[in-house]
Amino acid sequence: MNTMILAAQAANQGAAGGMGSFWIMMIAIFAIMWFFMIRPQQKRQKEIRNFQNSLQEGTRVIIGGGIYGTVKKVDITTGKLEVEISKGVVIEVDRNAVYAAPSANTPEQPNQK
Repeated sequence: MNTMILAAQAANQGAAGGMGSFWIMMIAIFAIMWFFMIRPQQKRQKEIRNFQNSLQEGTRVIIGGGIYGTVKKVDITTGKLEVEISKGVVIEVDRNAVYAAPSANTPEQPNQK
């Protein structure tokens, strides 16, 4: 009878220990996701926000739909930009639609010369 009680107590301790390791594993998984997924995305969004806030006339940009252009006018009060996408073609876009500057290895667009 004594051995049955000891076996039951050992089973209860194992279940409690398993629950503790479950929470440790959940915290570890969350930490891994934070450092490899969430944090880099937040850094990238901060870089984009800083780029959008520093836009000036003459800056080459890529607009949300993949349209390349040059900023012609910045209206700080409304948050709008006038972007020339081709010679003589100027569109008005929200500052938040601009997400990048063309990289150095991007070929020059033929209609922008």
